[in-house]
Amino acid sequence: MESTLGVEAGSPAAVLRMLMDGSPRTRAEIVAATGLARSTVRARLDLLVAAGLVTGSGTGESTGGRPAGRFGFNPSAHLVLAAEVGATHATVAISDLACQLLAVEQVDLDVADGPAAILPLLVTTWRSLLRTVGTAEIAGVGIGLPGPVEHSSGRPNNPPIMPGWDGFDVPAAIAAEFDVPVLVDNEVNLMALGEHTASHPDVRHMIVVKAATGIGAGLISNGVLHRGAAGAAGDLGHIRVPQGGEALCRCGNTDCLEAVAAGPALAAKLRDLGHPADSTADVVGLVRAGNLEAGRVVRQAGRDIGEVLAGCVSMFNPSLVVIGGLLAEAGEMLLAGVRESIYRRSLPLATENLRIVASGAGVTAGALGAAAMVVRHVLSPEVLDARLGEVAAGAAAPEVQLSSSAT
Repeated sequence: MESTLGVEAGSPAAVLRMLMDGSPRTRAEIVAATGLARSTVRARLDLLVAAGLVTGSGTGESTGGRPAGRFGFNPSAHLVLAAEVGATHATVAISDLACQLLAVEQVDLDVADGPAAILPLLVTTWRSLLRTVGTAEIAGVGIGLPGPVEHSSGRPNNPPIMPGWDGFDVPAAIAAEFDVPVLVDNEVNLMALGEHTASHPDVRHMIVVKAATGIGAGLISNGVLHRGAAGAAGDLGHIRVPQGGEALCRCGNTDCLEAVAAGPALAAKLRDLGHPADSTADVVGLVRAGNLEAGRVVRQAGRDIGEVLAGCVSMFNPSLVVIGGLLAEAGEMLLAGVRESIYRRSLPLATENLRIVASGAGVTAGALGAAAMVVRHVLSPEVLDARLGEVAAGAAAPEVQLSSSAT
């Protein structure tokens, strides 16, 4: 008998997954749902209660007297440290095991300063936030970085805008501060995971685009994050735009989408038109202030992004495209341009049921995704069942901890 996770339905992780829908159940209800013996369900629940992951009491069966005890998921059992690091700022957060953000802080930085400067800044911010949310054990740390990442090792892989980061052992550096699992991924992948977890959990195929200092995309395929063979899936920013006008990209090529439609390129265009714009935030500010030329420039950027996305839509056939990142805060101008190109260039069959929407999670999307990445890892059957199995075999202390020194 298989659970929705594809593991044995009788495993502790599968029983926990059943309870993570937010509906407490009696032992009898769990027995009926799983087909397991009452003694097996009792043993599974005892392990989960000992770990603090489930709360509840009672016999689980009512004989007409007092109500049966109910058991439910306890998301406050552990905390997750999460961060999305961009080129110029980071969103640093703490969540519970239900990926509810308990504390969030925006931090200005320059990712080009390198890991020796940026990682201690994240640690300091987490420690400050921890003082505001209580003393629960930390389950793990999730970090998104603005470049390709080898997810299995957590090391950046030739990131074009991150001097000093290539091959750096980020998990080891963070695990030296917090003795817990540390997972690292590309920030746009985590934005996609965050949007999927928080705003669109029922969508099976979606593309999430971040338009800011750079441009990238995260892909959800059949409900699962698609990273690609080398962790470089979704690198929209370095796809050639035919009408790029020989714009030089920082990757060394010309006519890349990022060199034409990202925030710095738009700011440069507005400066040439006599407007004060030194950053993506300045571009957004001008659009919000009603500047017509800024609105026109952003609308064209949306068309350029849409031109590239049109090919992705025809090939990948998503049911949803989400546009996020700082540039998306310019509002409908960017979205209108994206929609214009996609609906003009993609086949009707691919766009018949396609929705193109603004980010629902906003600036916290990447942090939400980082938290979700960690939760999925520490509560996965491979990790959780192994830990609980150690306790059941008497190989660990009676009080179960999710955290470990593994990275």
